[in-house]
Amino acid sequence: MNETEIRARVIGIIKSVAPELEEGELRADRPLRDQIDLDSMDWLNVLVALHEKLHVDIPEADYGKLVTLDNLVGYLREKLAQRAA
Repeated sequence: MNETEIRARVIGIIKSVAPELEEGELRADRPLRDQIDLDSMDWLNVLVALHEKLHVDIPEADYGKLVTLDNLVGYLREKLAQRAA
């Protein structure tokens, strides 16, 4: 899965939790939770959905690394590459 595909999957998952998301207004380098106004339970639902749909383990210790869309896509790209190796 390439970066564009990962980004599309992540945005699709976020939209399933926050359907009001305006994808065109989303800034990849700004904190997602601030832009979309996700509370902690919504954010946890996003992370769980990413785990379920992409089959990537996201330990709680890594949650702090996953602030922006770019952070999330990069993290998932690395995890998926490790799994494929």
